[in-house]
Amino acid sequence: MKNLLKNGLTGFELKYLALVFMVLDHIHYFFEFTGMIPIWFSWLGRLAAPLFLFCLIEGFIHTHNKKRYFLKIYSISIIMGLIRFGFYNVLNFAVRGDGFMPANAMLSSFVVLLVVLMGIDWIRQKKYFIGIMAVVIPVILPYLFIYFVYMPFADNLTVNLFASLINFTILPLHIMIEDGGILTLIEGVILYLFSFCKNKNARIYAYVIFELLYGIGLVTLSIGSFNVHTLIFEAYEWMSAFSAIFMLCYNGQRGHGNSRLFYLFYPAHIYVLYGISLIAYSLF
Repeated sequence: MKNLLKNGLTGFELKYLALVFMVLDHIHYFFEFTGMIPIWFSWLGRLAAPLFLFCLIEGFIHTHNKKRYFLKIYSISIIMGLIRFGFYNVLNFAVRGDGFMPANAMLSSFVVLLVVLMGIDWIRQKKYFIGIMAVVIPVILPYLFIYFVYMPFADNLTVNLFASLINFTILPLHIMIEDGGILTLIEGVILYLFSFCKNKNARIYAYVIFELLYGIGLVTLSIGSFNVHTLIFEAYEWMSAFSAIFMLCYNGQRGHGNSRLFYLFYPAHIYVLYGISLIAYSLF
């Protein structure tokens, strides 16, 4: 602990922490049906996504090749999107007996976010037209698809199937992504915009304020009262605010590690855990 306070955490160390929290969260996600996985696995899991998001923003700011940085994430998100599309349309035999299938799509959320961040970056460089387009199009794209594709062709199975394939893979829509989506987009923009403050911790404070206002305030408004039990055992997304503890320990250094590990581990562990859950479900 003394060394942590003195030296802080590097970017890679934050990612390794996030990886551990993510695995705990996904163990709860895939095996909750057994009734044997404690809920605190998911509580700790709330720290994973914001830590990965924080590292994503840092990577975007400091990378020398933003295009390559984007394409690495985009390519994996396309593959995972194709698999998700398959579960809904052609891989019915691989859906668990209770109807459960992996809906993990955080990389798709990151893809949408990175396009918006690139737009903001272009605007800062006074490339206003392309910058504004890059910010606006990802935000309005879902509504364009809804009003000009899905609604007019609601009875056309072929059009809907093709549009769905597009949205699962090359053109993800933030409002249709279960894993992150619009919330990740807002969180990422907050972290990025406040990164340019003189006090680098301002982005973390802004993030915490948003999480608490959204996670606690919105839940309280929706149920009409402040309910501690609900906030702890049902609507506990607000716990992601505790990730700020580790963000504040960030020392600004990239650190040493294998960046490929994270790109490969994320999809691999999801499908391995899901496969094990299929076997476990057949035994219960």
